[in-house]
Amino acid sequence: MFISALHHLKLNHCRFFARAFLLSITTLLTCQTVSAVTLKMAFDADPVSLDPHEQLSEGTLQFSHMVFDPLVRWKQNGQIEPRLATHWKQITPTTTRFFLRKHVHFQTGNVFTAEDVAYTIRRLKRSPDFRAMFDSISSVVVINKYTVDIRSTNTNPLLLNIMTYVFPMDKVFYQGRDEIIKFGNSFASQRVSGTGPFIVQEREPGVRMVLTRNKDYWDTKSKGNVDKIILTPIKTDSTRLAALLSGDVDFIFPVSPIDIERTKNSKGIKIITLPTGRILLLHLNEKRRSEFRDVRVRRAINLAINQQLIVEKILRGYAIPAGQLSASKFLGHVDSIKPEYNLPKALELMKQAGYEKGFRVSMMAPNNRYMNDDKVAQAIAAMLGRIHITVDLKTLPKAQYFQQYDERAADIMMLGWQSDTEDSNNLFEFIIACQDAKSGLGAYNASEYCAPSINEDIKLANREMNPEKRARIMQQVEIKLHNDAAIVPLYWQYNTWAAKNNLHIESIVNDQNYPFLGDLVIDEK
Repeated sequence: MFISALHHLKLNHCRFFARAFLLSITTLLTCQTVSAVTLKMAFDADPVSLDPHEQLSEGTLQFSHMVFDPLVRWKQNGQIEPRLATHWKQITPTTTRFFLRKHVHFQTGNVFTAEDVAYTIRRLKRSPDFRAMFDSISSVVVINKYTVDIRSTNTNPLLLNIMTYVFPMDKVFYQGRDEIIKFGNSFASQRVSGTGPFIVQEREPGVRMVLTRNKDYWDTKSKGNVDKIILTPIKTDSTRLAALLSGDVDFIFPVSPIDIERTKNSKGIKIITLPTGRILLLHLNEKRRSEFRDVRVRRAINLAINQQLIVEKILRGYAIPAGQLSASKFLGHVDSIKPEYNLPKALELMKQAGYEKGFRVSMMAPNNRYMNDDKVAQAIAAMLGRIHITVDLKTLPKAQYFQQYDERAADIMMLGWQSDTEDSNNLFEFIIACQDAKSGLGAYNASEYCAPSINEDIKLANREMNPEKRARIMQQVEIKLHNDAAIVPLYWQYNTWAAKNNLHIESIVNDQNYPFLGDLVIDEK
């Protein structure tokens, strides 16, 4: 059961006033409350934890934008805007000074200060999921109550991008009981105190979450008028859409590609689709399977999977087939690397590697995390069967799947990754780098692939301030990954949301899928 940081009950009521008029005539006047605006959401899953540092995932970051506030955040146009940091300036090549917003309170009533920023970044540096990103930050120095210096070990071209991950936590509330336990029962996983637009009132994991408006929220300029959010996770695409069409919910994500045209033609419903940099890929675990240590086998698997067919038939065109990790908007993208499907060549490579008769592997994929993820996994299993690789496929709900993913529980595992720094190096740091528990590099590298030269390139790219030189470094990584067939890129996924026409979702959704619900305006019918 969710335990609130606030122990009080909010009551709406009307007061009746009686006034005496001449000739002893009494008139009763009733003061009516303004009607509350409630948003009923049905997403494919709910956050696995209330701890913003437990898991680096889309669900965690969506939740963080509702209950916490970032120092800075991405705008729809790809620019960064101030939030809890009002402005910043470069003090030295390795030090950036951030000036913080005043008169901001956490939900406990504690005042937000520079101490909370320093505390949060230090905690991020010890989070298994986030530490790789924050490894380049050497120290955080509190200058005064509302000023903080963030120092990097070297020049850091992405420092501002990284600050989009900093959602200051209430130091007074959490300190001393802030252990980070993945999928565990910790203080921070069940209790929350943020500065954000909403407060968690009820939570039953996997069933329902209720959030109410933070009446003391600092952003009084926001036009958002949602007073209450009821989030119901609905795993099945058809059931989720039926809930919207019947009026049971107001806003859903995702919409299955097979349902997009139907949704577009539904009266009173709007649909928004945006291309993204989220890459879907397969990891081939080289530690578990000796066959995957042979580059010919890895190339055969890449050639046997028809990305174009998956996009056309299963995703109905709402994705872009990928032959590399970096989307075209990222500096590391290499124009010449394209997805390639060649079944005869794949069979020949299997023969050359001594596996003409194939072998049997295990594979795991989620069934409610990415768009039609279970159907895509089934199609891939069938395609691998054509080169005589028999796949024992198991699909799991998001919460259970990522526990298995962390344990590297199958030979082949599916992963989707959104570079929230809008940069190729974020992809390389987390899903390609040689695993290093101390730095956090390779935290999601379920291939167990390790190329030390790539780790060196990651370090170089994290220091290089010249965009052209950075691009060449990261393109070099993409070329090596392609030549090594280190992973199997599948496609860059689109995001598709649907809502009732009276919800102005077009102004609050983005390609990273962190809807800024605090700014959502709903027209009352």
